[in-house]
Amino acid sequence: MKILIIEDEKGLRESIEEYFTEAGNICETASTYAEAISKVSLYRYDCILLDITLPGGTGIDILKAIKEKDHPDGILIISAKNSLDDRLEGLDLGADDYLVKPFHLSELRARVMAIIRRKNFSGNNLLQFHELTIDLLAKSVKVKNQAVKLTRKEYALLLYFIANKGKVVSKNAIAEHLWGDGIDMANNFDFIYSHIKNLRKKLIEGGCGDYIHASYGMGYKFTDQ
Repeated sequence: MKILIIEDEKGLRESIEEYFTEAGNICETASTYAEAISKVSLYRYDCILLDITLPGGTGIDILKAIKEKDHPDGILIISAKNSLDDRLEGLDLGADDYLVKPFHLSELRARVMAIIRRKNFSGNNLLQFHELTIDLLAKSVKVKNQAVKLTRKEYALLLYFIANKGKVVSKNAIAEHLWGDGIDMANNFDFIYSHIKNLRKKLIEGGCGDYIHASYGMGYKFTDQ
């Protein structure tokens, strides 16, 4: 999963980044309003952790900017503000959830996963696509009830395809989602081909249909059509 952490408190920001990165997620960070507004304007995330009080502006204005552009990112407000009015304002403006500081990282992870499940996978932990089964909690993949071993990148790539099944996704979008926003400085995205090739090979050898198709000059599509 790709997560943006907008938080000006250095210690908290770094502990959240370390916690989610160790779990295999791609994390980007922003510590000021200007940094955050630049990132949410340029890139998309599975979930944005949004502090309200930031140097140079407010998280509420960032939330408004995301909603005005109709971006689909999940948004979880993390704030020390605990009044009912503060929570209602954030939720009424379109945030998916509101978590008051201080919080346990395990609760933060559970709430982030709940948002991503609702937005990308219809609220399910168990994803089924014909003979392919993905368990989001166990992070396991099975084909016809037989386990298929994937690397972290291959698993993340498969989830990205499932979340966007039926749509053409560009190499650039895949690279940003799996390697983070800094990847747009790369000269080319040829390395993506290797990951897709390995994922297809493992799934097909496990007895899965070939659902990953190249769209010449555009990207890739996960489909049974």
